[in-house]
Amino acid sequence: MPKTKQPEQDYSAGSEAVQPPSLVRRLLSNSLFSLLFQVCLAIIPAFCFWMMVDDGYVGDRIFRNTGLFLTLAVVVVWFVMSRLRSYAKSRLLSYHFPVNFLVYSGILSVIAIFRLDYSAYQYVFGAIGGVTASFLTTVVLRTAQKLQYVVPGGRTNELRLGGQYTMAPSLIEVQSLVEAHRLGGSIVADLHHDHSPDWERLFAKASLAGIPVYHYRQVAEMQTGQVKISHLSENDLGSLIPNAPYMTTKRLIDLIGSLLLLPFCLIAFAFIALLIKVDSPGSVFFVQERVGFRGEAFKMVKFRTMRERASIEDENARRVDAMTKADDDRITGIGTFLRKTRLDELPQILNVLKGEMSWIGPRPEAKSLSDWYERELPFYSYRHIVRPGITGWAQVNQGHVTGVDDVNAKLRFDFYYVKNISLWLDFLIVLKTFRVIFTGSGAK
Repeated sequence: MPKTKQPEQDYSAGSEAVQPPSLVRRLLSNSLFSLLFQVCLAIIPAFCFWMMVDDGYVGDRIFRNTGLFLTLAVVVVWFVMSRLRSYAKSRLLSYHFPVNFLVYSGILSVIAIFRLDYSAYQYVFGAIGGVTASFLTTVVLRTAQKLQYVVPGGRTNELRLGGQYTMAPSLIEVQSLVEAHRLGGSIVADLHHDHSPDWERLFAKASLAGIPVYHYRQVAEMQTGQVKISHLSENDLGSLIPNAPYMTTKRLIDLIGSLLLLPFCLIAFAFIALLIKVDSPGSVFFVQERVGFRGEAFKMVKFRTMRERASIEDENARRVDAMTKADDDRITGIGTFLRKTRLDELPQILNVLKGEMSWIGPRPEAKSLSDWYERELPFYSYRHIVRPGITGWAQVNQGHVTGVDDVNAKLRFDFYYVKNISLWLDFLIVLKTFRVIFTGSGAK
């Protein structure tokens, strides 16, 4: 069978891509060098302050302790940022200062609790240097991302081109770049597509040369933060079984976190309950049957944000009533604020203590809605393989939705979470949740 002639490609992007990066970018792209760079920029200001202001007489022990604390902070920040970088929609510049604040203040809290000797001035000056170095590294790494060459064919047309994603030049040009070790990036292709034998040989040759060759779905998941399952016959649900060891640790974290936060939450409960009572008549809490872990129904509790209405017997009417619409006129004045800041979800800490929910996980849906979605959407019930959460990956990336089309998109977010569930993804969701609380994005 004669081979189909491929259309001419614009080689400008490919030719531009092979230009070597600057020395600074190459150095900071090296994990070990970037760590040493950040440690040095944290230690040097502390050392200079010790020598010039304290005349070097503070004592070696105090300087060594402060240097050790600063080094520990830098290593933790570097490690956390490197782990967050592997997840979709991480936007590290947005989370750079929150991560640094949590780490440096956390270490400072440990120092205070155990009354360890250190120099506060040295620690502050060192922290400024460390945070600056971390910020510069993050900026450089963001602009120094290696190009991904997308090979035409199959479902690669679903990928968004632009930025680090560029269409691959001709087979001959890619082959010459691989053989000359000048590709400077990775190759993305639909590996399930029937490529020509020459492309297949090139994929193998690139892999042997140490050049990553990614299936398009891996890149699509990084671009969208979703795992798409389009056919019931696709036998890839094995990848959606959650990380069993972490699930046990996650339950322990939920329990300890709930017990520690409960005293503070009770104070907030009293204040919010008073506001709800003043704002509108009715109960302070709203209790609804939701579908949770392993498909079991439970009673979820939250603060009431809508005006009370009579119970509904008809199933379709209950389903419509369970849907919150944009600018819903049933929402009370204080309810709008509670929903925007997600404070209406706080009573669910009681569900977390009982093991019915987790702090982080897919949103638990009302039983009437869940039954409907399960009839309409394939694989919907698999989202119940993990405990539902007060916040979650879909909530912080998409917000609250009710229509079947939107829920189908949310289901793909849920599957991304189930597939990639880990401590670091949960931490990223926590950072995103704080942004939602302060900006009100995604709330209804």
